[in-house]
Amino acid sequence: MNDANWMKRLFAAIDGKDADAFVGFLTEDALFAFGNLPPVPGKAAIREMLVGFFGSIRALRHEVTDAWTLPDVFVAIGQVTYTRHDGSALSVPFADVLRMKKGLVREYLIYVDASRLYAP
Repeated sequence: MNDANWMKRLFAAIDGKDADAFVGFLTEDALFAFGNLPPVPGKAAIREMLVGFFGSIRALRHEVTDAWTLPDVFVAIGQVTYTRHDGSALSVPFADVLRMKKGLVREYLIYVDASRLYAP
């Protein structure tokens, strides 16, 4: 996590909709919470959830405007833009809190209001 390019690689995996690359950042027993959805425990279940989510949108792009690294905690804030399959887009602010264990993410908490993403 102290690598200067760590955050760029993490968000590149997400924005590339690469579930396999993303779970490479996680511990086996990681917990993933996205907005107000129920938390997903375990690396395999997180991958499965992300494959479904990534398939439900055309693209996504994060613009990280600020980030902080504390002992065993990483925080990023910014704007995320989701592109729907019909080409329309939704941009909303986000905050990600990552609790780390031995250089891997053991808890990934995403605070975002994506409730309008699938609205008609």
